[in-house]
Amino acid sequence: MSADADWSADLMRYPLKRPFLKEQSIWAVWVYRFGRRNDARPEGLIKQLGTAWYWLLFRIVETMTGISLPKSAVIGGGLRIWHFGGIFINPGVVIGKNCILRQGVTIGNRIDGGPVPVVGDDVEFGAYAQVLGGIKLGDRCKVGAMALVIKDVPNDATAIGVPARVISRSPKSLANSQ
Repeated sequence: MSADADWSADLMRYPLKRPFLKEQSIWAVWVYRFGRRNDARPEGLIKQLGTAWYWLLFRIVETMTGISLPKSAVIGGGLRIWHFGGIFINPGVVIGKNCILRQGVTIGNRIDGGPVPVVGDDVEFGAYAQVLGGIKLGDRCKVGAMALVIKDVPNDATAIGVPARVISRSPKSLANSQ
């Protein structure tokens, strides 16, 4: 998907008139998409100016909203952030499309320079969920509020607790695994 298509998918997840005036989280998503679009430009003065502008905007929005979405992370279209603040995404993280983040979510490594999570499509993170290390979260799974996920979570599963444990899987995924 192109950066413009991803941005369009993001906007569709904010069903408000003038979301820039009503949802601060969309500022961080826009700066992230701007950074990705700028990185795709050919080398030259425009890209250099865009990079300088990106870093200024990134720091301002990160400070104002408490959302850190570095442009080096790979995030699919349709990202929705509910209740901004305290959201930190490691630069190496891969997040699928149509995911939901809530306040306080951290997705990153367990040790400095260590591996980072890969998140599938349509994953929903509860408030203050922490997902750490080289793990995989399957498509359509849910991570409960305040969960600490340090092991893989299969498709269509719900993980809760510290450390997180899988408490349910949809009937559809159970039928496919047999």
